[in-house]
This record gives sequence, structure tokens and C-alpha cells, in this order.
Amino acid sequence: MIKRIGLIVFDGFQVLDLAALTVFEFANTLQTTTNYQFTAVSVAGGPVRSSTGILIETQPIGFGAYDTLLVAGALDIPPASPELENILLEASKVTRRIGSICSGAFILANAGLLQGKKATTHWAWGRQLQQLYPDVKVDEDKIFVKDGAIWSSAGVTACIDLSLALVEADLGTEISKKIARLMVVYHRRSGGQSQFSAMTELEPGSDRIRQALQFAKANLHTDLSVETLAEHVHWSPRHFSRVFQNQTGMAPAKAIEKLRIEEARELIEQGHTSVSHIANLTGFGDEERMRRAFIRVYGQSPKVFVQQVKAQYDTVYIN
Repeated sequence: MIKRIGLIVFDGFQVLDLAALTVFEFANTLQTTTNYQFTAVSVAGGPVRSSTGILIETQPIGFGAYDTLLVAGALDIPPASPELENILLEASKVTRRIGSICSGAFILANAGLLQGKKATTHWAWGRQLQQLYPDVKVDEDKIFVKDGAIWSSAGVTACIDLSLALVEADLGTEISKKIARLMVVYHRRSGGQSQFSAMTELEPGSDRIRQALQFAKANLHTDLSVETLAEHVHWSPRHFSRVFQNQTGMAPAKAIEKLRIEEARELIEQGHTSVSHIANLTGFGDEERMRRAFIRVYGQSPKVFVQQVKAQYDTVYIN
């Protein structure tokens, strides 16, 4: 049975979100039967202007005619649209899946579809989404989130990860891998993967704190105690801890763990398969300590990441 996919757009939508439909297009080319029918839709239909000024032709959305509806995002928080929100609320009763891309999460939240659910959005809007809708369980550091029939993704290229995950749920991992290869993208970053690097997230204002972080990044395999970091920048441990916490919003030990987790994930993505060796290289010291850290941050063990990457490499070289 053909699944109808509708990408809901509005004036000022981010044009890159159209890439979400490309995933379904490739899914059709890789199957002997057509699995998806997809189109851009809007409340009234007709031409809709993107944030770049490019016009695209859309169909009227209608009610209950779709297997999956995805709401595009914008460069800013989209304005409230009671008509669209009412349509989504009605459609949710008969639509198998509804999702948002980037700031499209605000439209779902306005419609009441995120109430009590886990969701994500572009990291720049995560805190505002949480403040405006305290009943939504916002995780601003995820690539995409699924909670029942509601899906949401981070911004910009995360729309591709979201669509790959939807296709994988429908047709299996092998098809999503092949689509990723055709689109020349990494095979669906896991939903738990961070939206941006730990170094970017920390953003200290002090040159000495930056120097300490750079030193830590280059020496993750060593003992990076507060005393060691403080000595490197010629501060007392107490003063260092206080300034570090004030400028980064976290304790030094927590920051070092984030750097180690990120480095470990990068090593896995580069093709390293020995979890114990990666644990030693990144300063975790033992597999169990690293496993607990991965579960806490990503919801998956390092071995799951290794298996995912290995499967992708096998697909690339076998096919």
C-alpha cells in the first residue's frame, strides 16, 4: 500500500527541509514497487515562498489523507497559525505519524501535539521551546526524537536523518543505508547523537579556561584532574573550579567526560572497533566506565555504535 507523505510548508520556511522528501524519492527508486507518494502541502495550496525567496507550488493539505505529515521549520520561530494547528490536531486522529523539522516543533506544540511528550528542535531554540511549553520534555541536544506517533528533529540537515529513520522503520536498515549512500551522507546519525561539539558547547570567555580545555582535548588519555588542569594555567584548583563552573555551566569533571565521549564516538566513526582500546585512548580506562557514560548521554552502548558503523562500512565495500 502506497504511503502518502506530506511536507507542510508556509511562507518563510527553510528551503533545505525539502531534502526530507528526497529520502522518500530514493526509497522508491530502490524498490520494485512504489512505496511512497509525497508532496509539499500548505493550508491553502498554491505557491509558497521559502526563506530564500524561492517559490514552490503546493497542494492544499486537506484532512486525514496522509500516512505521515512533516512540518518544516524556519530561520526563526514560526508565527502562530490557528488554521494550520487545527488541521494538524484533526489530522493526528487519523495520521500514522506526525513530525517536525527544526522550529516546526513550535507549530506542533501550539497544536497541543507535544503535550507530555519528548521532543527536540534546533539547539538555538530548545530552551525557548521548553520555557513556552513546560509540559514538553525538550531534549535540545538530540538529532531526532520519537515519542509514540510523534517525531521531531533538530535543524537544517537533521531533516535527512529524520526521514532516513522513518524509512528505516518502514522498509528496514538495508534500504536506509543504500539511500544514505546515494545521497552521500552518513548513514542516519543516531537520534542520541549530539547536535554540536562539546568544545563549541562549552564556549568559555576566559583565555585560561580555553587553554585548559585545549590541553585536555590533546591529553584525554591522561589523568585530567582539577589539580592537573589548574596547574596547566597557573591557577589554584579552587579558583580554577569556580571560574570553570561559572563560564561553562558545568564542573570540570563533567566537561572532561563530554570531551572523552565525543572523542570516543569519533574514533568509532573512523572505524576503530576495539571498545577497550578506545576506552584507553580516551582516558576512560575501562570499558564499563565508558559504557555507562555512553548510555547516560546517547542511550546506547559503545558496542551498538561500533556495530552500526561496521554495518555501514560493510555495505559500502560489499555493494
